Amino acid sequence: MTGSVVPLYHQIYLVLRDRCVADCDATLPLPGELDLARQYKVSRITMRKALDQLVQEGLVTRRRGAGTFVNPNVARQTLEQRRSTGLLDNIISSALDTSVRVISHARVAPPPDIAADLALPAGEIAVRTVRVRSLASGPVSHITTFVPTVIGDRLQADALGARPMLTLLEEQGVKVGHARQTMSARLADTGVASLLDVPVGAPLLAVRRLVLDADGLPVQWLQGLYRPDRYEYRMDLWRGGDEEARVWYQKDEVAQP
Repeated sequence: MTGSVVPLYHQIYLVLRDRCVADCDATLPLPGELDLARQYKVSRITMRKALDQLVQEGLVTRRRGAGTFVNPNVARQTLEQRRSTGLLDNIISSALDTSVRVISHARVAPPPDIAADLALPAGEIAVRTVRVRSLASGPVSHITTFVPTVIGDRLQADALGARPMLTLLEEQGVKVGHARQTMSARLADTGVASLLDVPVGAPLLAVRRLVLDADGLPVQWLQGLYRPDRYEYRMDLWRGGDEEARVWYQKDEVAQP
């Protein structure tokens, strides 16, 4: 995470906010500062700054001699009242618990449908990156991305193996706005099956995402193929009117083994 525009303590804060504050029992203390630092492989000072941010926002309270507790009012919040996390924050949060191997990173002509999604003329070159993201127990996802060369040429393979691509794009001045995403199912072909350590023909969760900048211009096309035993996609919906349901809070989540 060194060199990221998002400070490490803030990345840890995002994880704690999403995985501890939202779901922990308010009657029980959170793990100790030292235990959390060891769990997330950061210094005690970094962990203290992350916890301090939770305290400053009123999400947790410290009780002398007892430990750090989730604020009961926060614990009682319903899903529709929880603060929705942004696309970039979610990806950063998930990335902290996984490692990445870059399989390929090269300039290629994308297929016509992907070129159309990226608003590229037919035959124009884009930067394609293929990565495999893994948990401690093994591979969880096969990610293929296409990025226009105007920004993709500035991405380095070693950096892509260490930090989320959206973080790197923002370092290049891209202001991520929103994304359009679809989900379906797909069977693992020979190449993907080998990289994800599953049998050929195994069912996978397929996520396709087009990321647009603040001006509505496409900056990244992504296809993720996920092992369903190690990944889940969760979406909470609430009633937004008499005739439609609207999304209030949605989150990509890597399922822990």
